[in-house]
Amino acid sequence: MEIKLELLPPEKRRKLDLEGDLPFGCIFTDHMFLMYYQEGKGWYDAQIKPYEPICLDPAATVFHYSQTIFEGLKAYYGVDGRIRLFRPERNMARMNYSAKRMCMPAIDKEFALHAIKTLVDLEKGWIPKEIGSALYIRPVLMGTEAFLGVKPSSEYIFFIILSPVGAYYKEGFNPIKIYVTDKYVRAVPGGVGDVKTGGNYAASLMASEEAAKLGYTQVLWLDAIERRYVEEVGTMNIFFYFEDELVTPALTGTILPGITRESVIQMAKDWGLKVNERRITIDEVIEGAETGRLKECFGTGTAAVISPVGYLAYKGKEYVINQGQTGPLAQRLFEELTGIQYGEKPDPYGWIQFVP
Repeated sequence: MEIKLELLPPEKRRKLDLEGDLPFGCIFTDHMFLMYYQEGKGWYDAQIKPYEPICLDPAATVFHYSQTIFEGLKAYYGVDGRIRLFRPERNMARMNYSAKRMCMPAIDKEFALHAIKTLVDLEKGWIPKEIGSALYIRPVLMGTEAFLGVKPSSEYIFFIILSPVGAYYKEGFNPIKIYVTDKYVRAVPGGVGDVKTGGNYAASLMASEEAAKLGYTQVLWLDAIERRYVEEVGTMNIFFYFEDELVTPALTGTILPGITRESVIQMAKDWGLKVNERRITIDEVIEGAETGRLKECFGTGTAAVISPVGYLAYKGKEYVINQGQTGPLAQRLFEELTGIQYGEKPDPYGWIQFVP
């Protein structure tokens, strides 16, 4: 399918100062990608056009039945001047997994990557050149058929928007404070916890608001059945580095299979670390923090890459991890991953794709 181009004339394109601190997800580029789907017709009318509101019928399924999924990845300006994407094929594979679970049509992964690269190349002037900043890429798929009734939509829009961003957390790479909730749950077995769908994030807002009021950056979720087993943080997967092993909760269908998570597991194993994907209770974590057996804790995700956790609050008590400092493993993982992403270090895994 050909991508039609409807571009703003150069004199109408905005010129922004991309130096210094950039807010996350508040600024958007001049253009966006869209294409449409209709049952019996398939995908059609792929286009890049000026960024603008999308007009939808008030009865569109996305409004009433939350039939929507999305992804998040980044484009990086390398130190050699080349533009890099980090494992974008994994994002599109995960998007199709989400689409299947939400009864939505699959997207041709190669075409989607072509669309991403075409749009990023067009908007490359929006990519910040400072290490640590990037161009955030947000692909979205949503149901648009106008009807009131619980069934899959027969019409969809797939679109991609871009946003120049700095650090996700105001703390930057400094350790964050996390609040463990046993009051709310994020996902249940057999549900959509391993799907990147909008409803998961809407359901997390109450706990996040309560944690923020107490001075915590994010929420650590426990399992929905016993409320004992650690699952993930609101925007990240979670890792615990004990004396002799690096542990992350196993993918049991209630946890998002993070691409940075997958990358960290591969790198840590290659460095000779014992890595276990298993169930881990909050009691084991607390005991490790109290005795010092828990050497480090950190989150992983596209937005923050590696986010050290210095403090953990549970049942009214705060526990300090590694004296509230960034640990050497988190530091090494951050430097290796960002080194690959910005072209400062070799890419032994073939994770990088270039634009164009």
